[in-house]
Amino acid sequence: MQIFSTFEHSAYLELAITSLEKVGVKKENILAVPLVNRVEERRLFDTLHRADGISLFDKGAAIGTAFAVIGASVGFVLEWGPIFWGLIGAAVGFLLGFIIDYIIFKVVHKRKRVVKGKKADVVLVVECPKDLVEKVEELLWEHLALGVAKVEG
Repeated sequence: MQIFSTFEHSAYLELAITSLEKVGVKKENILAVPLVNRVEERRLFDTLHRADGISLFDKGAAIGTAFAVIGASVGFVLEWGPIFWGLIGAAVGFLLGFIIDYIIFKVVHKRKRVVKGKKADVVLVVECPKDLVEKVEELLWEHLALGVAKVEG
């Protein structure tokens, strides 16, 4: 039978392999495959199917609203009137907020997309006789496997 399990790359994986060898599983019947986790740069704009929780619109909307109110108030004294100056203030405020968010996003953070929580780093495949299956499965769970599956074959 084959038993598949996933582990974080840690000392528990090494202890699990050593324990499997002590139980009677030969070295040739143990395969550990390290996984390469995906790291991709965050996108500036979200789509309908992919959203990462970062918005470049929030600060722009808030600052645009504030500048629109100030522009409309000052516009009563200026030549073009409160409506035009309110719209100009909204546009300038939105652009200012967008630029601030863009600079924070691109320059300050330079964040990469990383999976939060525990992630599987290594897949362990164990080939063993049927009489050792329960013991091997128990050992893998004791050594903090993230998941275990059995396949007859």
